[in-house]
Amino acid sequence: MTIPTLKASLLAGVALMLGAAPAMAVDALKAKVEYLDRGAVAVTAEKGVLISWRVLVTDEAKLGFNVYRDGRKLNAKPITATTSFKDESGSNTASYEVLEVMGGKEGTTAKALRIDGFLSIPLNKPADGTTPDGQTYGYTANDASVGDLDGDGRYEVVLKWEPTNAKDNSQGGYTGPVLLDAYTLDGKQLWRINLGGNIRAGAHYTQFQVADYDGDGKAELIVKTADGTTDAQGKMIGDATADWVTPSGEIENKDRTGSRQTEDGKLMARLTGRVLKGPEYLSVFEGATGKVMDTIPYPSPRGPNGDNPTDAEATARWGDAYGNRSDRFLAGTAWLDGQHPSAIFARGYYARTTIAAVDYKNGKLTNRWYFDSEAAGVPSGYSGQGNHQFSVADVDGDGKQEILYGAMALDGTGKPLWTTGMGHGDAMHVSDLDPNRPGLEKWGVHENMKMSGNTGAALLDARTGEVIFKVPAEKDTGRGAAGDIDPRHPGAEFWASNSGNLYDVKGNVITDKRPRQMNFMVWWDGDLLRELLDGNKVFKWDWKTSESKEILDAQGATSNNGTKSTPALSADLFGDWREEVMLRSEDNTSLRIYSTNLPTTYKFTTLMQDPQYRAAIAWQNTAYNQPPWPSFFIGEGMKAPPKPQLSVTKAQ
Repeated sequence: MTIPTLKASLLAGVALMLGAAPAMAVDALKAKVEYLDRGAVAVTAEKGVLISWRVLVTDEAKLGFNVYRDGRKLNAKPITATTSFKDESGSNTASYEVLEVMGGKEGTTAKALRIDGFLSIPLNKPADGTTPDGQTYGYTANDASVGDLDGDGRYEVVLKWEPTNAKDNSQGGYTGPVLLDAYTLDGKQLWRINLGGNIRAGAHYTQFQVADYDGDGKAELIVKTADGTTDAQGKMIGDATADWVTPSGEIENKDRTGSRQTEDGKLMARLTGRVLKGPEYLSVFEGATGKVMDTIPYPSPRGPNGDNPTDAEATARWGDAYGNRSDRFLAGTAWLDGQHPSAIFARGYYARTTIAAVDYKNGKLTNRWYFDSEAAGVPSGYSGQGNHQFSVADVDGDGKQEILYGAMALDGTGKPLWTTGMGHGDAMHVSDLDPNRPGLEKWGVHENMKMSGNTGAALLDARTGEVIFKVPAEKDTGRGAAGDIDPRHPGAEFWASNSGNLYDVKGNVITDKRPRQMNFMVWWDGDLLRELLDGNKVFKWDWKTSESKEILDAQGATSNNGTKSTPALSADLFGDWREEVMLRSEDNTSLRIYSTNLPTTYKFTTLMQDPQYRAAIAWQNTAYNQPPWPSFFIGEGMKAPPKPQLSVTKAQ
């Protein structure tokens, strides 16, 4: 089916636009999600202004919209077929409103947020600091998440400040403390939390989760904390005077040989700045104030009998005694029971793997379940199968979400679901990537050629782990991506750094010239194909010439996380179903949110009300960030997306 044909079919009726419930959905299980307002925005275009707004799961099928500029209605009839309107005569100074229309009567009014180029959120950049060994560090605005912190239906931003001396787990050395800020879209700072000196800085240490966990209509923040973490009200967690950081030092035993002294010196350098002992906590903070509400021991502990295992115990348990493997943390949010979000906090993926689910209710954090790949009764083959991130999806269609941890998966009850044994990887995409095949699929890359059997990348059935096709490799495959970028072939296309080829859903080679970009994806322009997001640029794949063409250059803004070149966040934050890109300014004094100014004729319920996509926004900041995916296929020839089975919670 061609794009114009699909456009015509989508415009044929509102029922088709909003979709019907999927056949496998369980009506009794309705995920509880945040209330959202209309999210209207007016974005300056090359000629005029593009006004767009959200479709909500609570909208009635006959609901239409009127668009006003400075009090003057612009459309002749209520708009029902789409949720964007191009005002060819619009200007940068005009004010826009979107009004709901039902039965010929106008109702709720939404004032459009004005964006000229990008929405700028000013930041309160932290002051520089100095490490115990006299090294100065600054701060960069790093990963972000969103949640409705105050219950008004509009998102706020939670931002992680990363010190410039942040370290990979393989590296020794001191780091500055990690800070978490909250800001409104208008640029008001709500609070700052200092995680303190006993939380090390780096991509694998702090994964923060933002969602409405207790169902009061306001989002909370859940994150790993330690002695000396300070909430936004100035309250210290644990022992404020405790210092568990391994200090620098010299080997003092003069009787040792020079080579032994050298080896011991290397070990001390490796251990310096690490936090290998002392209590570890998990804390929940009130979203509106940054006040700590409850703290419990971190549910995936260092050792089976406490937080201070001996070196021998740590080595036996994790494979080393210097925190390289044991301090690889992952986190996410999942609707495990099909109704309430749980926070998932995990430890380890190169070898032993531990994963815990935690609930927050009535002001208290409680452990839901705990998985240990080396525990008695767990089948072999579940250790060493984790990624630098994980995904969340309902892979069996029962209305409850599962955890896809890389080359393994857990049921929503924490029980083993499947493992391929192909080992660790750096990138993963989970969605309905092949709409002509039942269920969801997972595309991922692999690092360990021995474990993977020289498989660099593979497409799997997300429910069973069955291999659909795989691409061979001789060495670590560090990048891979998937998405519908070529309308000539059904479903998504697939590519990875181990091959120059672009593949279809069957593993057939489409072309031997794949996109160079494979870090992130974004729905940006007006068609149903997905665009390529890399660094501060958006590219369109030209399938006729097999070339990527730049369609957005966010000059003055920059990406995060080194060669990963990832945004602070990419999500459907406002406007219609397409995604926004959040980047930090080059001087770290502001966040910039870019929203498309290109019209579209397609209409879907906001992606933030698809439970899988909403979970993906929560886990996006984890370690090696990955792009979010909904539970349904978006692309050429797509069928109507399912209407989400949701219960919307509004703050009282």
